Amino acid sequence: MSAFSIDKWEKLFHNIGPFFHGFGVTLYIVLFALLLSLVLGVVFGVMSAGYNKVLRGISRVYVEFFQNTPLLVQIFFLYNALPYMNINLSAVTIGILGVGVYHGAYMSEVVRTGIESVPKGQEEAAISQGFTYTQIMKNIVLPQALKNMLPPLTNIAANLIKNTSILAVIAGGDLMYQADSFASTTLAYGPAYVVVGIMYFIICFPLSRLSGYLEEKFGEKPNPKDYSELLASYKIGEEESK
Repeated sequence: MSAFSIDKWEKLFHNIGPFFHGFGVTLYIVLFALLLSLVLGVVFGVMSAGYNKVLRGISRVYVEFFQNTPLLVQIFFLYNALPYMNINLSAVTIGILGVGVYHGAYMSEVVRTGIESVPKGQEEAAISQGFTYTQIMKNIVLPQALKNMLPPLTNIAANLIKNTSILAVIAGGDLMYQADSFASTTLAYGPAYVVVGIMYFIICFPLSRLSGYLEEKFGEKPNPKDYSELLASYKIGEEESK
């Protein structure tokens, strides 16, 4: 019997409800994991690009640990080890934390690289006018660095979406889990994985197109010729220097 026989497709369409439920769960996990990863990426990225050695060290430990250990191991730790510490989290919460913290390490590197791509002369000019480090980051560096950060950040977001499929191993109720459950029960593996692949494509393809557009639009690094004009454009240089 073919893996894509008519009767297997009929089974899928008669039981399509769990797929849509899993699609909704995946979107929910993606939303909050993405927010968590962005917050962690900005915080640790700024720390990594700063002057404080302690904060830079903390940031490097975070980045190196999570980039150099498999996401699957991290998910299994949250799922199997935390209950021994009397910490019981739902599979969805574990998914948000695990996927969010893991990708936050990659976003941190993007933020750091974006900050370092802004010419140092701008920061030096701002310091000479009395700007604090926070003001420099908020008003001068990050707005420019964002143009360089957007394309790789959208790529990481697409990878985050695809990596939520790993939650199937802990019965996360996500799209991949629903596909696995249906396929193992009905043996309709072909239709199940075709449909789940299409659903992931629906989420990821717009992000990949957005990444290409942003890369084309913001491909050139900021390189203003007159730092004084740049500082004046933020309308705070004169007030801070008084």
